[in-house]
Amino acid sequence: MENDRRTFLKQTALVTAGLGVFPTILRAGQVSANDKLTVGLIGCKGMGFSNLKAFLKQPGVSCAALCDVDQNVLNERAAEVEKMTGTKPKLYGDFRKMLEQKDIDAVIVGTPDHWHCLPMVYACEVGKDVYVEKPLANTIEECNIMVKAAKRYNRVVQVGQWQRSDPHWKDAVSYVHSGKLGRVRSARAWSYVGWKGSIPVLPDEPVPAGVDYDMWLGPAPKRPFNQNRFHFTFRWYWDYAGGLMTDWGVHLLDYALFGMNQYVPKSVMSTGGKYAFPTDAMETPDTLMAMYDFGDFGLLWDHTIGIYGANFGRGHGVAFVGEYATLVVDRSGWEIIPETNSVSAKKDFKWPEKQKSTGKGLDLHVENFIDCIKTREKPTADIEIGAHIARIAHLGNISYRLGRKVFWDHDKQEFINDKQANELVKAHYRAPWKLPKV
Repeated sequence: MENDRRTFLKQTALVTAGLGVFPTILRAGQVSANDKLTVGLIGCKGMGFSNLKAFLKQPGVSCAALCDVDQNVLNERAAEVEKMTGTKPKLYGDFRKMLEQKDIDAVIVGTPDHWHCLPMVYACEVGKDVYVEKPLANTIEECNIMVKAAKRYNRVVQVGQWQRSDPHWKDAVSYVHSGKLGRVRSARAWSYVGWKGSIPVLPDEPVPAGVDYDMWLGPAPKRPFNQNRFHFTFRWYWDYAGGLMTDWGVHLLDYALFGMNQYVPKSVMSTGGKYAFPTDAMETPDTLMAMYDFGDFGLLWDHTIGIYGANFGRGHGVAFVGEYATLVVDRSGWEIIPETNSVSAKKDFKWPEKQKSTGKGLDLHVENFIDCIKTREKPTADIEIGAHIARIAHLGNISYRLGRKVFWDHDKQEFINDKQANELVKAHYRAPWKLPKV
């Protein structure tokens, strides 16, 4: 596989780190607002295609290629793109072949989590900017490699944490930072997914026609084909993802840390399990609480599947609990819930009215990425932001899987005197796939 990788790089005419013979849109200072941007999509089934549609709303953007291991999905999406744009994109089953297409300026990585690292790094190596879905990667080790790649090859990388571009989330954080809530002693982030029920145990079965299942597994362990592990429900299996903690947690924990303006916990303790559906097919917990200790405040992550009853009547959100009031924010907007009877209540203080969302977070996120391709500035959810919050979510999962508190050394990117936990930091790739060296 390493020889294949060298051949791949040679074929794509990589000259030096970060400098390739690609369209002028990649070169800072040479791009005007009227220049065209050509994108390719890797992973077409779910959020990847939603991202592509957001790209195609932007002026001057075209789609040159689609890549997916499921030929059925690929043909369906190709027809949709042709209907939207009038042009049929080139189709690929192997992302490495797609990256050889020189007219592609930027790549959207919309694959399952275990397939984020390799396409992103390879795209950076051949001079393409990258929009990669969240969470950034399925392990902390992969996150760190991806950060190195973006820096070494001087690429613009936007992580799909689109709430970073939604104005009402930023406004909520600004209000927290104003100090008007008083001292905030705790922050809470939660996701209660009431629409999702149990996943019944299904027998293994033959690989469906048109699916390159070995390629879908990629660096993940070899497993028989099972519908539960494929497409959307991959996220409930440790081989490919981290359940709700990484799926929703990276959005909400991100803003909890942003609001508190502290980013590295002293310790993490998680507890939970399969309390709602103990005998179904999911591996990841349907109920989980993770407590992050920052020394002078605590951050609680709370998730469950099968019910919506949650904090402040919201199925998801972030709450900053202050002396004078609590600020609650979710995707619909933010509001203040004043303290009325406590010893610290501000009875005559005029609190702001509820603020609503624009509903345009994803579109604004894509627009920001395209602007940054032209200016070579950091996007709103750049690689370091995405990597850090993915690590935070993984810390919570690692504590849960070990069944005990863990202590993280951010500078060394490892757990303190904890060999067992540090094994879960690593990415264990199935041969012939190898972790990229940056």
